[in-house]
Amino acid sequence: MKFIPTSIQDVLIIEPTLFADERGFFMEAFHRQRYADAGIRYDFVQDNQSLSMKGTLRGLHYQIVHVQGKLVRALKGTVFDVAVDLRKNSPTFGKWVGVILDADKKNQLWIPPFFAHGFYVLSEQAEVLYKTTDYYDPQAERCIMWNDPQLGIEWPIDEHTPLLLSPKDQQGIGFKQAEVFD
Repeated sequence: MKFIPTSIQDVLIIEPTLFADERGFFMEAFHRQRYADAGIRYDFVQDNQSLSMKGTLRGLHYQIVHVQGKLVRALKGTVFDVAVDLRKNSPTFGKWVGVILDADKKNQLWIPPFFAHGFYVLSEQAEVLYKTTDYYDPQAERCIMWNDPQLGIEWPIDEHTPLLLSPKDQQGIGFKQAEVFD
């Protein structure tokens, strides 16, 4: 298992070690001690799974109470996964990192607490699983507009595919108006 740093401190790409043969493969999807050794020392309390069609963009979501860290991977298909730093005192405040998560590669992205999260579906369908470090609280959830010009996220949107957004994601607020963390 490899833990690869990104341009934002504490956000990590995780590449598992696969043991494959003619029968299929085996891998450790999670190993508490190895993750802790890499700095991910959280208890995961909830697993969330979504199925989305090509062109779906979910996010940018976060919670202001019951703040969640997320360990994200694609079980089926491919997504462009994004984390935005909402830590006001961080040198990377307002910066983003994007990673392609591919079910065939089985890679994961660790997004620590105090980050907004979103993804865009590149394949015909994608199933995404993410473990969270706290429970979902709909009253605490917030949404930043996915295309906020201040963030400048370079989404790899396919101009020939309709963009699919939920009503909640269509009503996201600007980054300047977002509740962030001290």
